[in-house]
Amino acid sequence: MEAWLSVPPDRPTTEITVDVTFLERREPPLSPSHPWPDGYGLLRWTPDVPSYLELYRRVGAPHCWWMRLMMPHDRLSKILKSPDTHIYRLFGPHGVAGFFELDLHERAEPYLNYFGLLPEAQGQGLGRRLLESAIETAWQAQTTVLRVNTCTADHPRALPVYRALGFEPVMVQRERWAIPDDLALVPPPWL
Repeated sequence: MEAWLSVPPDRPTTEITVDVTFLERREPPLSPSHPWPDGYGLLRWTPDVPSYLELYRRVGAPHCWWMRLMMPHDRLSKILKSPDTHIYRLFGPHGVAGFFELDLHERAEPYLNYFGLLPEAQGQGLGRRLLESAIETAWQAQTTVLRVNTCTADHPRALPVYRALGFEPVMVQRERWAIPDDLALVPPPWL
């Protein structure tokens, strides 16, 4: 575990146990993704740290996304400014609806770091379409495998959607997370 994820003993935490599923997709997209519903579209985004963390929290809080909230800002800033980090926001009729973040520093083996919708944008079929866009964006001529991971704290439909779009599980790892209480993240009820 990264040193910056270690929580001092005097900082209260809530511990949760999650199963993290690591997945790979080894085939390129076969056909163009489905069109966006009227009023929706993607825009590439190079955010500053506060703007990024605001969206990260809005999308990830229901699923206990906490690691980027703990990351030193200078380290996160480097990631966000890297030409190999591609972040796209999904916009809809009411503003930002979600985002995905790709790590393309290994063009043959890109990684889908983060992917998600705001709670109010879920249940409308947008997640599958957003994942199709992430796959198309990540897949370069030299790509041999696209990787992603999900865990049991993520939306219950996450793993089935990844599998439906060609990702295959390669490993499941049980992890125990000590999430600082001052981050105000509440474990999802299904854990």
